[in-house]
Amino acid sequence: MKKLFLTAALLSSASMAHATCAPDYSGVTLTISTQNGPFIASPLQTAAESWEAKTCGKVDLVEFPFSELYPKFLTAMSQKTGDFDVIGFIPAWLPDFSTFLSSMPTEMQSGPAWEDIHPVYRERLMSWGGEVKSATMDGDMHMLNYRADLFEDADNMAAFKEKYGYDLAAPVTWDQYYDIAEFFTASDAVDYGTAEAYRRGGQQFWYFFSHAASYTNHPDQPGSMFFDPETMDAQINNAGWLKALEDYKRGLDFNPPGALNNGSGDVRPLYAGGSLAMNIDWADSGVMGATEGTIKGNVRTAVLPGSNKIWNSKTNQWDMFDDVVASPFLAFGGWQLAVPADSKNSEAAWSFVQEVTSPEVSGQAIVTGNTGVNPYRFSHYENLENWSSIFTPEEAASYLGAQRASLDAPNVALDLRLPGFFSYTEILEIELSKALSGQVEPQVALDAIAAEWDKLTDDFGRENQLAAYRASMGLPALN
Repeated sequence: MKKLFLTAALLSSASMAHATCAPDYSGVTLTISTQNGPFIASPLQTAAESWEAKTCGKVDLVEFPFSELYPKFLTAMSQKTGDFDVIGFIPAWLPDFSTFLSSMPTEMQSGPAWEDIHPVYRERLMSWGGEVKSATMDGDMHMLNYRADLFEDADNMAAFKEKYGYDLAAPVTWDQYYDIAEFFTASDAVDYGTAEAYRRGGQQFWYFFSHAASYTNHPDQPGSMFFDPETMDAQINNAGWLKALEDYKRGLDFNPPGALNNGSGDVRPLYAGGSLAMNIDWADSGVMGATEGTIKGNVRTAVLPGSNKIWNSKTNQWDMFDDVVASPFLAFGGWQLAVPADSKNSEAAWSFVQEVTSPEVSGQAIVTGNTGVNPYRFSHYENLENWSSIFTPEEAASYLGAQRASLDAPNVALDLRLPGFFSYTEILEIELSKALSGQVEPQVALDAIAAEWDKLTDDFGRENQLAAYRASMGLPALN
């Protein structure tokens, strides 16, 4: 009798335990993979803990260096090894990965959580071939970060006005940016004027693209920044790109020594630690500056500088505009999660993706240092109370305002997304590094890149590449 009672009690206890698992993924272990932490890996681990508690499933997080992600993911998926249930990757790889990915369940493509995602991410970066193949877990764009204590100092303001003839403020043009960088590099107020990433493999080319957007993303010629959207001829060696490269290289004069060896991860602590008046980076610099550095309370953020002249690739001349045109560049586009088609746990995998990207879980990740997660939901921008844990009201208004203004800018520039992205950017970085180090002249480097890009396009199939490029830029198919 006692044995029967004990058995019944154990069964009842097990039933109650499973009742708390919603949905119930007991016995399921998901293999999740992304880059080495803490950036991106740490918020996935945090979300794994909450997902495990809700579902009774298990998560095994596998991390690789960023440089290894693309080949490891592509090889595993193309060979259908089933190694990964969820992969964390960048939007530029979606064209190459899409064939091997499952589509997002339709029930995840509606409702408040879906509508809460900013349309730039939801409609432009999560889809390929007419299907939603990934979920944004991080919103990325380049912005300008600067220090309020330096920019609002009366002595600095007076000295700058006397030297340059206009007021010291967040730069609206790249010429102003270099004036300010020059001024602070020469002053005793701070060590250096600015910092950007220049190292090959250190996300260098995205910084170059951020300069180029201002001179090549013509508002009357959508999609003409990287390639001719009618012929697929490379545009990277035109006068707009040359101006951008000359500017980008000029910035080395106002960076700390050894800047050619600095990646984006080196740029952030330089700003947060108080060595710089400004930097260009993703939103991570703002969070680091407000939480870990010596400039707390003085973090300010602005839309990237723009230009009142933009190269017209149709007429081969500069077009002048009455006002400065802001062309904020959505560098990188933010990390994404997707479920490989060969996953044996697809339903559970998408459940995990839903947990990571939920307003509640992502809302905590964006205000936690070193997660690498930046805002991408309307609720992320609007819930100011959430940001009070790390920012002053002035910092929050500046930080969030600059990001919303960038996303909502009429001439916002989308990042390159194209089959073979890895091959195109590898060529770019080789030649770009030569120009930055002075081995070759900027125009020579750009001509070499253009020639190699055109060869790659032909190798991949010009017609197919053109169709993919137009789709990624939001242009209709050519008849």
